[in-house]
Amino acid sequence: MSGLLGRLGEEERGRLRVAREGDAGEPMLATAGGRREVGAGWVFERKLDGVRVLGTRRGERVRLVSRSGQPLHRTYPELVDALEAQRCGDFTVDGEVVALSGGRTDFARLQRRMQITDPARARASGVAVVYYVFDLLSLNGVDVTGLPLRVRKGLLRDAFRFRAPLRFTPHRLGDGAELLAAACARGWEGLIAKRADSAYVHRRSRDWLKLKCSAGQEFVVGGFTDPAGSRAGFGALLLGYYEGRRLRYAGKVGTGFPDALLRSLRRRLDGLVRERSPFCEEVAERGTHWVRPELVAQVGFTEWTPAGQLRHPRFLGLREDKPAAEVVRERPGTG
Repeated sequence: MSGLLGRLGEEERGRLRVAREGDAGEPMLATAGGRREVGAGWVFERKLDGVRVLGTRRGERVRLVSRSGQPLHRTYPELVDALEAQRCGDFTVDGEVVALSGGRTDFARLQRRMQITDPARARASGVAVVYYVFDLLSLNGVDVTGLPLRVRKGLLRDAFRFRAPLRFTPHRLGDGAELLAAACARGWEGLIAKRADSAYVHRRSRDWLKLKCSAGQEFVVGGFTDPAGSRAGFGALLLGYYEGRRLRYAGKVGTGFPDALLRSLRRRLDGLVRERSPFCEEVAERGTHWVRPELVAQVGFTEWTPAGQLRHPRFLGLREDKPAAEVVRERPGTG
């Protein structure tokens, strides 16, 4: 074994395996956590508000896929170009695609790119994207997921040339509570805490924790209300989350929708209309229309009420990268 992998110690080389053929598999997912749960032995990365993307290169072929396995290479052709330009011809990386506005990630801006599947239209959209790469899964035909995170990140930094639109995701060491407070003061979404000695596993794990600055998560859209006055499209989306096989009602969101989105989203909702409510409890709203629970909305809010409803919710965008069946209420220890 030569090159970067040849520098590994004997114990670390014993953790290497032959890389799998085909797709990269499911990504490792973080669990919702609290700032008291992280002590020594953790590293902290900025939590990004974007779309999770796995990138693979096998010779001349580059593939980008979402966490659900959807192909994205036609949506982000400039990222394909950047991966094709790397000196290394065989790798799998994990990262987050974001759009930036004023130095902050802007999910609403990214939405303008997420629906495009024509490379020429994507390049002409006027929405520049950045691929923050934070992990290395394979290198030169070797599966490195069994190595500690700190070693994988070192290999990633040395194997790649990070030029726009690719960026290496840095990490910091220190007190998690202090670092989170500093991140929140900068207006960040929060931090991802990761055990420095953890292996990469293709599932959700408590070795990665989400530490958020403010409340917010995904919700399933189970219906909508009629618009009032001069408003177009609809009044509000009716939101829920799964508890086992039951869809629990979490409230409604009526803010955060530009006029054009109200109209386009209403057309999508009309195609999902059903007669009966998908929620397991009664929803006391006027002018309701029920839909098949397939759409997933990203929603920010201040807190949960004692009755289990969202306080001051605001719509941030639709998520195409997360199946509705996976949406649960996020508590410490859940996704």
